[in-house]
Amino acid sequence: MKSPVASAFTLIELVLVMALLVVAVSIVAPRMSGFIRGQALGSEARRLEALMHAGQARAVSEGMPMVVWFDGKQNECGLEEETPPKGGDPQAETVDVSEYVQIAVGSAASPSGTTTFHNLPAIRFLPDGTVDENSPQTLQLTEGNDALWFTELQNRTGYEISDTKPQS
Repeated sequence: MKSPVASAFTLIELVLVMALLVVAVSIVAPRMSGFIRGQALGSEARRLEALMHAGQARAVSEGMPMVVWFDGKQNECGLEEETPPKGGDPQAETVDVSEYVQIAVGSAASPSGTTTFHNLPAIRFLPDGTVDENSPQTLQLTEGNDALWFTELQNRTGYEISDTKPQS
């Protein structure tokens, strides 16, 4: 029969195991944080796409133009009725964008300029479900060296997401 002292771990063995764990965590942690950060771009693109679909659906169902606005300085975007009632738009939404993702709004096809809402660039959805001609043709979401583009469809019924820069 073994004595209890013979089957116990020594202090040196415990220190060696702890040192191995510290080395393993120091190798894995930076890669995991990069992976988690890398998921922000796709996630924000899906959230923005959902916000645009909600704006388009509201414009059609309520028969009122809706705007999806972008504030790059505050790192947020939102959806509101273009001409809200006196008490404001009760269904207005504001979405905070990940701190790792930047939004750049492209120019409109119309020479009269890009649609704005409260002095912010905006996409305007009309009651028939189309995108106003003064709305930006492209949006770019950037995270580090990665980018995704929202490009207005030719029939002006919405935007599609692409990972390649659109042709000018």
